[in-house]
Amino acid sequence: MDTGNGGSLGELVVAARDRAFVGRAAERKLFRSALAGDSDASPVLCLHGPGGIGKSALLRWFAREARGAGRTVVEVDGRTVAATPEDFELAAGKAIGERGTVLLVDTFEQCQGLEHWLWERFLPRLPVGTVAVIAGRAAPDARWVADPGWANLLRVVPLRDLARDDAAAFLRARGVPAGSHHALLSFTSGNPLALALAAAVAVRQDADGTARASDWSPGRDVIATLLPQLVGHPPSPAHRTALEVCAQADVTSEALLRAMMGEDASELFAWLRVQPFIEATAAGLFPHDVVREVLAADLRWRDPDGFAALRGRMHQYLLGRVREAPAARMLQAMQSLVYLERSADHMSGTLVWQHEGVVREMPCTAADKNRVEELVHETEGAESAAIARFWLDRQPEAFSVYRSTRTDDIVAASAWLRLGEPEGEDVDPVVAAAWAHTRAGTPLRSGEHLAMARFFVDPRDYQRPSAAMNLMQWRVGGEIIRADRLAWSFVVMRDDGYWDDYLARSDMMPTEARPVVGGHGYRLFAHDWRIQSGLEWTVEKHAAVQDGTAGVASPDGSPPEPLERLMLSRPEFDTAVRDALRVLWWPAELAANPLSRSRLVAEDGRSLHNVLLTAIDTLLEERGGETRHQVLTTTYSKAAPTQEAVARRLGMSFSTYRRHLTAAVHHVRDVLWSRELDG
Repeated sequence: MDTGNGGSLGELVVAARDRAFVGRAAERKLFRSALAGDSDASPVLCLHGPGGIGKSALLRWFAREARGAGRTVVEVDGRTVAATPEDFELAAGKAIGERGTVLLVDTFEQCQGLEHWLWERFLPRLPVGTVAVIAGRAAPDARWVADPGWANLLRVVPLRDLARDDAAAFLRARGVPAGSHHALLSFTSGNPLALALAAAVAVRQDADGTARASDWSPGRDVIATLLPQLVGHPPSPAHRTALEVCAQADVTSEALLRAMMGEDASELFAWLRVQPFIEATAAGLFPHDVVREVLAADLRWRDPDGFAALRGRMHQYLLGRVREAPAARMLQAMQSLVYLERSADHMSGTLVWQHEGVVREMPCTAADKNRVEELVHETEGAESAAIARFWLDRQPEAFSVYRSTRTDDIVAASAWLRLGEPEGEDVDPVVAAAWAHTRAGTPLRSGEHLAMARFFVDPRDYQRPSAAMNLMQWRVGGEIIRADRLAWSFVVMRDDGYWDDYLARSDMMPTEARPVVGGHGYRLFAHDWRIQSGLEWTVEKHAAVQDGTAGVASPDGSPPEPLERLMLSRPEFDTAVRDALRVLWWPAELAANPLSRSRLVAEDGRSLHNVLLTAIDTLLEERGGETRHQVLTTTYSKAAPTQEAVARRLGMSFSTYRRHLTAAVHHVRDVLWSRELDG
């Protein structure tokens, strides 16, 4: 490499670092103010943040800025200085003897035992006009922050991830292809170390032609480098497991740790809360996003069975919280449950995750009714607003309002109607359509009721992903899980197709009805809960969600090789369908079925599980198909008893039951074979 006349490799390194440095505008402004001796500036800055957050890079920028201003710079690295007052003073002593010096101390966590001496003995001896910057993973002891003597001299600066625009600028500076930016930003969340490692991999893949653009994921080399840098070395396997629990949960409480880890939870929770990569909210603890991603990716690759077992135990605990929590805390419990499944394909594009809520759900009071009617009128028109008033007068308790946490204004509303007998059919075409669907299928029995998510109104983001829409969805899910004697549930959406796939994957199937209200068409999505309760369905659905474990990357980060397509004869195909139905709710066994490699699945673009469910639901389109559908889904549920017991449960003779089951299986085989042949 030609470095030019009089140049050096060191100069090239510095120039490259200068080009790669982005962001930190607020921190640079603070340092420049201290350097200039502004009256309101703090001469001592304490930077703290987790490993890889960019403390060292920022200190290097400070050093260049100070030297450019003609100041003497004294640099101390805690990794190379023994943690004794004598050795530290030997390295930093020049700052005491020379006025106007800039003292930069990096990696102070390696000298944490000197903290009391530093604040009481060393820093007070620095001449006025000195600027000192102390950088480490841990925040300074609260005693120094609260000490009135340091109040006007000390500024504590927690370093966060780079803002998205700054992180994107970093990727551009490193030459990362634009098509990979979204995937890299999603993984790294702006952590500078993660960005640097991911960018290097992406640039290398682009150069050798193996770049996967939006499918980029971190390889083992990236994970192996990041883990010790971000989280260090946990003191014990129990501490490591506590970190892995924290990485999976939206927020980690001591109660969650106790459920997962027993009586050591209190000690482990106390350890977690002081880690520099852990944040705290009123609800509990959560890790920085990149720490969460790295811990999850490492465990998923290193121990897939342990990863699945951990998530299974968490799901069981969180589902119990949804069922048993007081009504006022149900939504919080539901959020935690949904968060565990957030990476499932049908959820990732429909949820808006924020650690601090921007809206909060409240019961609709008498004083709120007019505002709810206004919101419905604004989004759906006068006719729909009149229907909303009808239900507000009859079931005010069914309505919820969503208030901005900033202004406390009501910005959205929803309703969860409960109907034990026909009501409002002459007023509300949507409710009339639900009753018609119920009567045509399996009518309500004594003590049963149907429920309907009747209004999802948010003028700013009408029926599109938003913070309010999150809460509305969680309300529906929580009500179904907690319900007793719920026969049918219905979700009503504007008939524009946006939610069709999401609801179908949630087993809320579209009905034939397309009622029109105020010139707008609506679609009803329905589910019969009498075969299986919402609680049981949620357990089975969790088992079916792969959550990335079925397609784990190989240790070098490359994707698994695609499976060869299979061409099956009709007898082989029929046998595969029968076998697939038997393991419908066991993902690993289903993945091994020959149908997973058939044209049927490859061209459909969905999992074999979902292809089978869609074929099963075509029974409902046949005359008398409701009974065969009920027989088939009950027989092949995850917790199905013997066929004789299923027949007794359904109130059929065994011969009648077998006749319906045989007809149902033949129907599903024929539907799937037709799709295999014709696409």
